[in-house]
Amino acid sequence: MKTLLRSQELTCPSCVAKIEKALTALPGVQEAKVFFNTGRIEVQHDPEKATQQELVQAVRSAGYEARVSSI
Repeated sequence: MKTLLRSQELTCPSCVAKIEKALTALPGVQEAKVFFNTGRIEVQHDPEKATQQELVQAVRSAGYEARVSSI
């Protein structure tokens, strides 16, 4: 499953690395791509192992706000 998240707090490439690391540490996450220019976060994951809420919480635990996006 692919989930799109949005964050308006991304200001630098190191933000990207922190968020990608936090997301890929979750069981069931195969890939996480963060685009700091747009605040878009794409996560490929198994929804039975990593829920959308868990993805948002992982971003928050890295120190950034995020929300699920449909676009």
